[in-house]
Amino acid sequence: MELTVEPLPRQRGGDGLAHVARETMADLGVESGDYLLVRGPEGDRAVAQVLPSNDVDDGAIRLDEQVRRTGRVEAGESVTAERTTVESADRVEVALPAGLGAEEGLKLALREELIGQAVVVGQTVPVSLAVGSREEAQYLPVRIAAARPSDRVVVRDWTRVQLSPDADAGLSLDAVVGGRGGTEVTYEDVGGLDAELEQVREMVELPVRHPELFDVLGVAPPSGVLLHGPPGTGKTLMARAVAAELDASFVEVSGPEVASAYRGESEERLREVFEEAAANDPAVVLLDDLESLAPRDDEAGGRVVAQLVSLLDDRAERGRVTVVGTTDRLDTVDPALRRPGRFDREIEVGVPDRDGREEILRIHTRWMPLDDDVDLARLAAVTHGFVGADLENLVRESAMCTLRRLRADADLADGTLDADLLASLSVSDDDVRTALRSVEPSALREVFVEVPEVAWDDVGGLEDTKERLQETVQWPLEYPEAFDRVGLTPANGVLLYGPPGTGKTLLAKAVANESQSNFISVKGPELLDKYVGESEKGVREIFEKARANAPAVVFFDEIDALAGERGRNRGDAGVSERVVSQLLTELDGLEELEDVVVVATTNRPELLDDALLRPGRLDRHVHVPTPDEAARREIFAVHTRGKPLADDVDLDDLARRTEGYVGADVEAVCREAATVAVRSFVRTGTPRVEELDVTAAHFERALESLDPSSLGDERFAADRRGADWPSEFEE
Repeated sequence: MELTVEPLPRQRGGDGLAHVARETMADLGVESGDYLLVRGPEGDRAVAQVLPSNDVDDGAIRLDEQVRRTGRVEAGESVTAERTTVESADRVEVALPAGLGAEEGLKLALREELIGQAVVVGQTVPVSLAVGSREEAQYLPVRIAAARPSDRVVVRDWTRVQLSPDADAGLSLDAVVGGRGGTEVTYEDVGGLDAELEQVREMVELPVRHPELFDVLGVAPPSGVLLHGPPGTGKTLMARAVAAELDASFVEVSGPEVASAYRGESEERLREVFEEAAANDPAVVLLDDLESLAPRDDEAGGRVVAQLVSLLDDRAERGRVTVVGTTDRLDTVDPALRRPGRFDREIEVGVPDRDGREEILRIHTRWMPLDDDVDLARLAAVTHGFVGADLENLVRESAMCTLRRLRADADLADGTLDADLLASLSVSDDDVRTALRSVEPSALREVFVEVPEVAWDDVGGLEDTKERLQETVQWPLEYPEAFDRVGLTPANGVLLYGPPGTGKTLLAKAVANESQSNFISVKGPELLDKYVGESEKGVREIFEKARANAPAVVFFDEIDALAGERGRNRGDAGVSERVVSQLLTELDGLEELEDVVVVATTNRPELLDDALLRPGRLDRHVHVPTPDEAARREIFAVHTRGKPLADDVDLDDLARRTEGYVGADVEAVCREAATVAVRSFVRTGTPRVEELDVTAAHFERALESLDPSSLGDERFAADRRGADWPSEFEE
């Protein structure tokens, strides 16, 4: 039966597995656990154990890396598969490549690699072994010369593995150590980038594997692809994986290494690279950090760009060579390289979403012993803004935390470790949590970002306000299909206005947390810069970060200090007017703010520019009032949660007596009462700390020392009556 090959992710399988649809299993006449004999396009054979899968299309077969390498088949190619019977092997004889000595250590390592694999006499099996002086494991081709009791067997832990006395001249050790196959990166090592990887494969695989398609269509094949995005997202990894899966030569060029101050030297190095690639085609040339090799508006770079343009344009000399460029800053690459015919497509490699982060974590922990309490799905949910490199660093740091525990619990001075201790070593959830506190997401280091831990339960009262925020911010992220169904475009922004201390910032943090969004906090005065263009650049970079790390809530605290009404004489050389113009540009959506919501707060909405308040910008205006008695009761409950209250403390009475107090005042009362309680404990010398409670008398002392910070809504309304307020703020 002919089937189309798809790659099987490593985290979903082991060596020698094939996943197929149940309908395909019925057509093949196999059941779960049976074996298939798979023949590649060149006649190479491999045996795979079959398992059912609900997400594989009928007519497709997902083969793991081991089976694909053994059958010399690539993703997208066709194979024939048929049911076969295998027996447990008593003995297997393996032939090594010529020039490789048959040391006893190599035989033991080879046996460990083969255990559990189904093999056929005569097939070439690539096994991962360290060869010669190389520290990193490489794929070494070995031939199954003989097997007993049949020619199709499974190697078990009791199977005797022997090395053939005669080397196999048909196997090339040089091809593995020095040529193609030297990298072990495959599609299974690339996580969270399915859409981007598919685009790269389309641009790179087809020209190399099927150039005749372009000849028939009468078009030139793609010349190159430019990958751009934040550092650590997997741009270089994707290029290496594509080259490895294509069995193509891979030449990596680092921009800073090639760039030279001496005239002509950089150009000569580039020519040598392309000549080497053309001599070993098919080949993939990776130009890493392209912005340092071909910077925009650079005199020295102009010569390099001219040479690179010439090499990209000269298709006849280049042969089957595809060029992949990577850059962290697309706008700094010389525009001469960014037109069709050179880098034909620009693919953004962004920060992974929650599902992508979980996939990356599973890839990096696939060989790591994890405790049962380690929840990778939960870890993926809390690692907003982490790119692949950050997640790899997090996994590594988790292992280091485990080793620190080992050093504390075991005596390592004698240089030996107990075997039982090694066998019990595993990474715990506490290790992961400790590591998470020390690893910072690189994509968000340039702006202040946090994932708030504030929940709706931490916000006392304000039920109507919370409901409006949920509708505006949380629902579009959780129920996008409902918005699409009714043709409703989510709001771009929300303005929270009200007296100081009423909980506007707390509400913004809570809605970001409840919607599982990144929280980017912007302090208005911090953005203002006396140099022309710097403030606008800061606003632009914040929105670029938010778009790259969506879903995100961009929080502008005290926005009136940043975006006051234009035309007023503010004495700031027009900085505020330019900032307002930049904000309007970002909110108007020259680039759509998909899954990005702006939340702004102000105590003085009358100072804001009217243009910011119209529909399509900050189009939801939510008043955060001074809390009433019921709301104050809830706020007292929130801030006394976890405090040892005496029986005489009556929260209802406290709520009645704090008319005009805002949320911040109530918090201050609770904190002051606790301070008075500790002061009394220290001065009276109470012997047992367990007897320390916060009493009604302590709250009485706190109320005597703290007045409300404002006169509440009355003062707020009076200020409004004396100002020229937008009509939408009138009650």
